[in-house]
Amino acid sequence: MSLALHTRVERLALKAPFRISRGVKTHAEVVVAELDDGSSHGRGECVPYGRYGETTASVTAQLAEAGRRLASGADLVAAVRAMPAGAARSALDCASWDLEARRGRSVAARLGRTPPGAMPTAVTVSLDTPEAMHAAALAAADAPLLKVKLGPEDPAARLMAVAQAAPRARLIVDPNEGWTLPILKAMAEPISRLSVMMVEQPLPAGDDAGLAGLEYPAPICADESVHTAADVARAADRYQMVNVKLDKAGGLTEALAMAAQARDLGLGVLAGCMVSSSLAIAPAMWIGAVAEAVDLDGPWWLVEDRPGGCRIEAGVLYPPQPGFWG
Repeated sequence: MSLALHTRVERLALKAPFRISRGVKTHAEVVVAELDDGSSHGRGECVPYGRYGETTASVTAQLAEAGRRLASGADLVAAVRAMPAGAARSALDCASWDLEARRGRSVAARLGRTPPGAMPTAVTVSLDTPEAMHAAALAAADAPLLKVKLGPEDPAARLMAVAQAAPRARLIVDPNEGWTLPILKAMAEPISRLSVMMVEQPLPAGDDAGLAGLEYPAPICADESVHTAADVARAADRYQMVNVKLDKAGGLTEALAMAAQARDLGLGVLAGCMVSSSLAIAPAMWIGAVAEAVDLDGPWWLVEDRPGGCRIEAGVLYPPQPGFWG
C-alpha cells in the first residue's frame, strides 16, 4: 500500500523572547509531517535546529525524498530507517506511530505500557539580565523545577537571582555549550550552595574531555554531545545523565532506544524538547514517563498551542486530549 506524505512549515509566535547562550528567537519554526493511507492519517512535528545544520528547507527536502519513496510503495519502517538521525526523521517517525494508532494499534498497546499521565516538568528561565531572570523566576515560582539558561558572562549572579526568586524550586543549570572548563570549575562553589539537580552540557560538544573524572557537586548531563543510542556509551565516562530529545535522536523509536541504553549504563535520563507545539511533546511524554527529570515545556512558550494539546500548570505537564496523538 502506498502512502502519501504531506509536509508544511509553521511559524509559531512566542509569548516572550527565548534566549540561550547562542542567540534569541521570537518564533518557533516547526515542520509538520502528515501520513495518509487513504483512510487513516498520522501526524508528527519537528523543529529544525541550526546548531545541527538544519533548516526548514533541508528538513522539508529530506521529507520530500521520503515521500517519493513512500508514494512508490516503499515500506514505511524502511523509509524512516533510511533517513539520518535528526529533525526530519523525527517528524516522519512520530507520524508513523500516530498512523499506526489511528489504524487501531495505539502507542500504549505497541509498547505494552500505560499511557503517560501528568508529570512535573521544568519551566525555563530564559537568559537575560539578572533582574529580568529574577522577575521571570518569580512568575514561575510555583513550578517545582526551573531550567536556568546561562552564558559565560556573570553566570553566578544570574543563577543566584533565580534561586532567590524561587527558593523552593530545584534548578537545572543549562549553559548550552557556553562555558569553558575554568568557568565550570568556578561555578562549583555557588552550585554547591543551591538546589541544583544537574548541569546540562556546560562545555562544547567535542571539547568535553575535561569532564572525564571530574568531581562536581551536581551531575553533568549531556545534550549536544549525545544524539542517538550509539553516542551514549561514548559519553558515559564524562556524563552522569543524558538529555533524550526526539529531534536529535530521529523520533520516538530511537529516543526509546537511547533511554534504554542510558539505563543499561547506569546513566540518568532527562526528557527534553525544543520550543514546539504539543504535537512534538505528546510523543516525548513517553520518554518523560521513564526519565528521572522532565523538561517538556515547549508549548508553555507559545502564544497559542494546537487545539486539544497538552496543558502546563504550576510546573505540571498534563497529557493532551484523547485522540490528539498516538
